[in-house]
Amino acid sequence: MAQTTDELQRFVREALARGIERDRIETALTEAGWPPEQAAAALAAWADTDLPLPVPRPRPSLSAREAFLYLLMFTTLILSAVNLGELVFRIVDHAIPDPAAPRFGAWLLDAVRRNIATLVVAFPIFLLVARHLGRETRRDPTKRMSAVRRWLTYLTLFLAAGVLIADLSTLVFNLLGGELTVRFVLKVLTVGAIAGTIFGYYLHDLRREEREP
Repeated sequence: MAQTTDELQRFVREALARGIERDRIETALTEAGWPPEQAAAALAAWADTDLPLPVPRPRPSLSAREAFLYLLMFTTLILSAVNLGELVFRIVDHAIPDPAAPRFGAWLLDAVRRNIATLVVAFPIFLLVARHLGRETRRDPTKRMSAVRRWLTYLTLFLAAGVLIADLSTLVFNLLGGELTVRFVLKVLTVGAIAGTIFGYYLHDLRREEREP
C-alpha cells in the first residue's frame, strides 16, 4: 500500500512539474481507477502556486501528547455515553416500576450516584479536550489527517453503529413477540438517541474532511 501511494505521489509531482492542469491530472487518475478521494488527497499534498516546481504542503504529524489527548477525548466520550444511558435507565425504572424487579433500594441509589459522579468528571473533560484539539486543528488543518485521530474516529463510528444495529434488532424482536412495554421502548429510544447522536456527528465530520482534503 505504501509503495502504491508513493507511485501516486511521484506521478502527481511529475505531472505538476510539467505544467499539466490539476483537473486533467485528477480526471486521468479517476479514469485509471484511483478512488476520487485518493486522487484529490494526492493533489492536495502539493500547493497551488505560480512557481515552476511543485511545492509540497506540510504533512500531518502526531506527537505523543496529541495521541494522549485524542485517546483521552474518545475515552471520556464513551464513559459519558455509557453512564448517561445507565442513568436514564435507572430513572425509567424508578418512574415506571416493575413489580417483579427489585425495588429502588440503597444499591440503586449508589449506582445512580456513581453514574452522576462519572458524568460530572468525564463529560467536562471531554468538552475541554475536544475544544482544545479543535482550536489546534483550525490553526494547523493537517492535524485532521493524523492516523490516531482517524482510527479512533472510525472505531467510535463502528461501536456506535454496532449499538444502533443491536438496539433496532432488539426492538424488532420484541415487537414481533408482542412484548413491548413503555419501560422497554423508553430504554431503546435512549440507546438509539445517544448512539445515533455520536454516529451522526462523527460521520458528518469525516464527510466534511473528504469534501475538503
